[in-house]
Amino acid sequence: MGRPFKGEGSVAEALKIVKEAKSVEQLRQAQAVVLPLCYGLNLEQTAAVIGVSLSWASRLRNAFLAGHRVGGESEPARGGRHRENFTRAQEAELLKPFFDQAAKGGILVISQIKPALEKALGRPMALSSAYNVLHRNGWRKLAPDKRHPQSDPTAQEAWKKNSPTPLPNSGEISLKEPRSV
Repeated sequence: MGRPFKGEGSVAEALKIVKEAKSVEQLRQAQAVVLPLCYGLNLEQTAAVIGVSLSWASRLRNAFLAGHRVGGESEPARGGRHRENFTRAQEAELLKPFFDQAAKGGILVISQIKPALEKALGRPMALSSAYNVLHRNGWRKLAPDKRHPQSDPTAQEAWKKNSPTPLPNSGEISLKEPRSV
C-alpha cells in the first residue's frame, strides 16, 4: 500500500475550481487533487482519468497544493529577465552619458562602457553581456573601424600610384574582330 495522499485541506477549494474551471488545465489540476482524496483513486488511475502521464499528474497535484494555481493570481510568473544584473531603468541611466556623447558626434566604445558597467555592478562582466546591454537599450549599429587612429591620410594619398591614363593592352576588352592566324 502506498502513502496516503496529502492535501485534505485543499479539497474544498479544488471542488470549487472543478465546478468553475475556465480551462482544461485548471480542471485537470483540480481533478488531480479531488480524485485521489474524494474517490480513492491512486495516482496512476487519476492520471488515466484526466488524460496525462503519471509524472504530470503528480506535478499538477503538487503545484496545486503549493498554491500555484493554473490561471490564478498565484500562478508563478513565466518568462522575464531572470538573473538580471540591472533593471531596464538602471541600464538606461548608466548608458545615458555614453549615448549623449554619441549623439553629439562621438562614437560608442565598448572598452569605455564595459568598465563603467562593471564598476556599477561591483564585479567583472563578460564582454557579451555589455553588448547585450547596448542591444537592449536600442543601440544596434556598431561603427566599423575604417582607419587606424594614427594613420595619415595625406601621406597615404601621396604614396598612391596615380597614373593619368590606362596603358594600352592593359586588359581592356576590345570589340574588334579576332585576328585570323
